Amino acid sequence: MAPSFHGLRTRSLSNEWLYLEYLEEAGPRIVHLSLAGTDANLMVEVPDLGMSTPYGKFNLYGGHRLWHAPEDMPRSYVPDDEGCSAEPIPDGVQLSGPVEGPTGIKKSIQLQMDPHRAAVTLTHRLENCGLWSVKLAPWALTQLRLGGVAVFPQTQGKLDGPGLLPNRNLVLWPYTRLADPRLSLNDDLCLIHADPDAHPVKIGYLNRAGWAAYLSGGVFFVKRWKPEPEAEHVDFGCNCESYCNDRFIEVETIGPFAPLAPGQSVTHVEEWELHRAESVPHTLTGIRELIGQLGLI
Repeated sequence: MAPSFHGLRTRSLSNEWLYLEYLEEAGPRIVHLSLAGTDANLMVEVPDLGMSTPYGKFNLYGGHRLWHAPEDMPRSYVPDDEGCSAEPIPDGVQLSGPVEGPTGIKKSIQLQMDPHRAAVTLTHRLENCGLWSVKLAPWALTQLRLGGVAVFPQTQGKLDGPGLLPNRNLVLWPYTRLADPRLSLNDDLCLIHADPDAHPVKIGYLNRAGWAAYLSGGVFFVKRWKPEPEAEHVDFGCNCESYCNDRFIEVETIGPFAPLAPGQSVTHVEEWELHRAESVPHTLTGIRELIGQLGLI
């Protein structure tokens, strides 16, 4: 029987260390990520979740997807259930969605497995196939299962000589509560404990470190990308955001705003790596020790 994700056909990529699955015809979407030899999917599976739009139902599914920011209804929620193609490339695959009729944007994600470790490089591309110029930002969203801890490094030290200028920001959404028990704000790390709560929480900021992570099920999932702090970003200057509710948590990265004339495209590259962390407690001290061992600080 062909592999599937709740009735949707999938294909897989794997090496000695890493296994992932992507949807064959919908998306581009990645729906499974795990260490080789295990069945534990780090990504959440929510095939029942979706929302109605003027263009039809948008299905969340879970896993990883590519959007263009800033978020807007209904522009961000164009259904992507069909028309995706998958073409093999060396050590990976090129996933290409159809041109979105309402926006004229074509989404693609190139996946390339590292042959020597549990890592994969994702090159996200947005192409303007429309008739007019647009201004957007590539937005890579990964929906993960609850029960873990999301980790967001904070800027420490001065950005100017005398230390008179601010060195970090924290962006909040209308529904976010500063007293939310899932939030842990510290000088070096901001943590979100992904516990189920019907009241959602979302934060964003300008991440200068170029990484964010999620600790869950004995696995430490790290996303890396190249920050561009001097460039213009969405959402009061965010290049990293996280949303958590009672079903999933998201770890999101966002590239700078890009003006695209017809025929132009923009790319946003993430490097994913998985590390075994079976004995690491979900505490600030435990996470500090882990990221120190990995050389992230």
